[in-house]
Amino acid sequence: MSESYAGKAAALDAADELAGLRDRFVLDDVVYLDGNSLGALSVDVPGRVDDVVRRQWGELRIRSWEESGWWTAPERIGDRIAPLVGAAPGQIVVGDSTSVNVFKALVGAVRLAGAGRDEIVVDATTFPSDGYIAASAARLTGCELRPVEPSAVPDAVGPRTAAVLLNHVDYRTGRLHDLPALTSAIHDAGALAVWDLCHSAGALPVGLDAHGVDLAVGCTYKYLNGGPGSPAYLYVRAGLQDRFDSPLPGWNSHTNPFDMSAEFIPAPGAARGRVGTPDILSMLALEAALEVWDGVSVDAVRAKSLALGDFFLECVEAYVPGGRVESVTPSVHAERGSQVSLRCADAGDVMKRLIDRGVVGDFRRPDILRFGLTPLYVGFADVERAARVLGETVG
Repeated sequence: MSESYAGKAAALDAADELAGLRDRFVLDDVVYLDGNSLGALSVDVPGRVDDVVRRQWGELRIRSWEESGWWTAPERIGDRIAPLVGAAPGQIVVGDSTSVNVFKALVGAVRLAGAGRDEIVVDATTFPSDGYIAASAARLTGCELRPVEPSAVPDAVGPRTAAVLLNHVDYRTGRLHDLPALTSAIHDAGALAVWDLCHSAGALPVGLDAHGVDLAVGCTYKYLNGGPGSPAYLYVRAGLQDRFDSPLPGWNSHTNPFDMSAEFIPAPGAARGRVGTPDILSMLALEAALEVWDGVSVDAVRAKSLALGDFFLECVEAYVPGGRVESVTPSVHAERGSQVSLRCADAGDVMKRLIDRGVVGDFRRPDILRFGLTPLYVGFADVERAARVLGETVG
């Protein structure tokens, strides 16, 4: 049986138009299925970081703010990310962490919503830190916080709702939520839609502009492979930028930063989402990592992601004893992100054993084995091997 699935994997890899991108990453013989937590290192990054440290910082020093383009990096790199999430240039700024950007976006959304709207709706299944930030934003803005399952949002929003914060993909199960329909329902209620794209950007089409999303945030160290702690980004729809009132105005978001004025006058465009001095070393490492996307179609990435997921689940069914694991990731393509999550009673111990055997995924309490499918460097032979080793581990 294993030979037939290995043969099928080989045929699928041979026909894969993205297969050549694997050589753009630093990989070994480990099956790395944790790119939804930390993406692999791009081969372009070490040399770029060396240049930034030795030449730009070491030789040019302060001249690099202008001569090496440090000052404009947050918007320049934002424009690199924009096509990957379906945004026109000038709407994304890179910097700060995801949590900081969630705070900026959510408080900014409440201020945009205006008087009479005193409720923030938050995804009840959200990544914990988004929930913490939403609760703090609600306290600071005098709003009531309402946790709601994403599918229930259309019936939950109303005339009191100022903003709704949702995750595009559930980090535990890999469920893809219906961004177009939910954004439309939020707008029908007169509220603003804020989306967390951490588990979708770089894995599937998002369509921020096409679907009228108001604000969005995302990290860059997962499917965008920016490196540990790489800066996050903030999207502010062009039509809202002149009214976006960031709760964290800093000297870098001032229209004339070097005037050192006591009066804050926000910069035009996406730059008003900046706060302090950009974290240049990690930011320029991210810029180098994003070069792998040149000429790559997000639609092709999505097609491969779905095919990888289908094949992995097929192999799991073939290799793993019946009843030992259960997929909690939707089988329907329109409802699936770019990961497969399997419920397993002893998931923590099983994942440790998998890692010992060269298959790296991760464990989410209490009983989830999570396998990220990063189409830029994960192949069909990888997922066949992962399923086979899983079957041997739990058998």
